[in-house]
Amino acid sequence: MARALPLWLAAAWLMSLSTVGFLVVPLLFMYLPSPALAGGMAAHLFSAQTVLSAAFAIGLLVLIRLPRCDIATDLAPTLTLWALGGVLLALLVELGVAPRIVAREDLAFWHRIGTAMYAGQWVCALAVFAMLSRSAQRVAPPEEQQSGV
Repeated sequence: MARALPLWLAAAWLMSLSTVGFLVVPLLFMYLPSPALAGGMAAHLFSAQTVLSAAFAIGLLVLIRLPRCDIATDLAPTLTLWALGGVLLALLVELGVAPRIVAREDLAFWHRIGTAMYAGQWVCALAVFAMLSRSAQRVAPPEEQQSGV
């Protein structure tokens, strides 16, 4: 189980970003009565997502440094960069972009920047998940590889 924990964290990080950004927020704008109401709710969801992203990435950073983690040592630096990139993008959106959107300062421009940075977070989480997934397949015990489990 401990060997699979980094992969589970990466999957949770990727799916939380996907669910909030590609499903929940668009539905808010579709079904809430006004864009202002949807935007306010989306801001709260993105703030919560920032906390989740930071927690998942920090958890991953701790786990991949543990000696009992079966991730190849040559993979750890790359995973670290992707995880840190995702956290950095999340914090930049939360602390730099979101306040400008809330202040309605050049709304279209900052919304595009925020969207691009959120997509960047998603790419970082996807990269971490893909690398961990490949690594887990390489270190799986022979009986699991043969049976396809």
